[in-house]
Amino acid sequence: MTYSFEGKVAIVTGAGGGLGRSHALELARRGARVVVNDLGGALDGTGGSPVAADAVVEEIARSGGEAIANSGSVADRTDAAALVDQAMSAWGRVDVIVNNAGILRDKSFTKMSLDDFQAVMDVHLMGSVNVTLAAWPIMRTQSYGRIVMTTSATGLFGNFGQANYGAAKLALVGLANTLKIEGAKYNIHTNCIAPVAVTRMTRDLIPEASHTGLGPEHVTPAVVFLCTEDAPNGVIIQAQGRQYSIACMMENAGVDLGDDATVEDIAEHFGEISDLSGAKPRGMLQLGGM
Repeated sequence: MTYSFEGKVAIVTGAGGGLGRSHALELARRGARVVVNDLGGALDGTGGSPVAADAVVEEIARSGGEAIANSGSVADRTDAAALVDQAMSAWGRVDVIVNNAGILRDKSFTKMSLDDFQAVMDVHLMGSVNVTLAAWPIMRTQSYGRIVMTTSATGLFGNFGQANYGAAKLALVGLANTLKIEGAKYNIHTNCIAPVAVTRMTRDLIPEASHTGLGPEHVTPAVVFLCTEDAPNGVIIQAQGRQYSIACMMENAGVDLGDDATVEDIAEHFGEISDLSGAKPRGMLQLGGM
């Protein structure tokens, strides 16, 4: 089976380079008309330029695809709405959203300013909210939509110096967990990708000896799968090099300590309470397809 996106319209944010560029190119190669969004700023979100988005649009056009550029900030509600309006004006629908835009302002929590915390939340979390919310009524009317949130191992498991980034990335999982439920009856599927790849954002964070095999092109197949009609709903796919896996929330059976449970009872039974040997995944709908 070969997947085609002929007749579909995709919006990819942060698509001027790295992961977003790779996703946009592959969606276009498979027939999607793509809105390539990228602020074109620095890694910390400052500045801006249309050059990056324009270059990817030109690259798609040279390969025979169809794309338009957008250099708005997803963190700005007006820009996010205009991004969706641009897709509707050009092609009359929005089928796919890949929320990939992000910035970094890494510092240990004790040294991190609230402005740096807020800025990262505004782009990663609220940027995804802004774009998705603008397109949500369109997808409901169409009875079709595929949304991908870009989470991270930092959000799932933590990483030193990235409290802001980790908080935003795990918040996206919480957002997706609700949207998968609210969108299900409208055939809107929302999933997450947790990538590990060498990009402009991560080049200095990943040891150089590990760079081989960690290109964005190895993440893109998982993202594009989550954009297809056969996409599951409510799944986190981890993609690291050529390795793909599922991450999920687990829950065990628990222990009934009765109406009069005390702090001491919790302490006494904590070994049983924390025993995950029989734990099962929670909150995953339609795992493995429609």
